[in-house]
Amino acid sequence: MQRLFVLMLTTLVSLPAWAEATLVQVDKSERRMTVFEGDQILASYHIALGGNPQGHKQQEGDEKTPEGSYVLDYIKEDSAYHKAMHISYPDQADQRNAKARGVSPGGFIMIHGQRNGLGWLSGIVQHFNWTDGCIALTNKEMDEFVALVPIGTPIRIDW
Repeated sequence: MQRLFVLMLTTLVSLPAWAEATLVQVDKSERRMTVFEGDQILASYHIALGGNPQGHKQQEGDEKTPEGSYVLDYIKEDSAYHKAMHISYPDQADQRNAKARGVSPGGFIMIHGQRNGLGWLSGIVQHFNWTDGCIALTNKEMDEFVALVPIGTPIRIDW
């Protein structure tokens, strides 16, 4: 499916109308999310993470963003955060590990914009890791991201 649009993204790269992401790469240590089409960078964003970002998410409430390979599998239409795209965490391995530890793996890990009604604060809050384990963008960036990244796109999250 091709998307018909032209955007000036955070990377200040003008994209052709047919640009469509094939991979999203997150570097938690750099607080950077990069969107690729093949080996071409389409966009790069400064991100906010969970309040305890280092390491892989182990359980609900640990404020960690998962690490590993997942899929962006749906858009949450009734999000409390501008727009939100779901990351397929927890996978089977995450569920097994949490079960072995006797805890819930957590879930509803999203890439999302700012809390509804508070987008004007993004210039401040994006300097902090403020989510419960999600990946946050400004609302403008989230609009660009949703337009560029189709459902089913793989996402790789590393420290």
